Amino acid sequence: MAFAPLDPVLHNQLRLAVVSLLVGVDKAEFNFILEKTGATRGNLSVQLTNLKDAGYIVVTKSFRDNYPLTTCKLTAKGVKAFETYVEAIKGYLKP
Repeated sequence: MAFAPLDPVLHNQLRLAVVSLLVGVDKAEFNFILEKTGATRGNLSVQLTNLKDAGYIVVTKSFRDNYPLTTCKLTAKGVKAFETYVEAIKGYLKP
């Protein structure tokens, strides 16, 4: 039996956590993702950039009450990559 290759973009704990959060919502604010993942601001920013560069998320920067607001949204490519990754992991878990 051959094991399916795992997406190197998603095979990172924080990036996988971010995509797992985003798959269940329309979009999420940076601070929400920060709170749910327990990551540092710097590390989360780097990993969001990696996901954005891969085309898995769209990052929107705006303002709310004169404060910067960053929101993230999963793309169709990101949803497909997540689904493929989950199926590949299931193959590793079968006895």
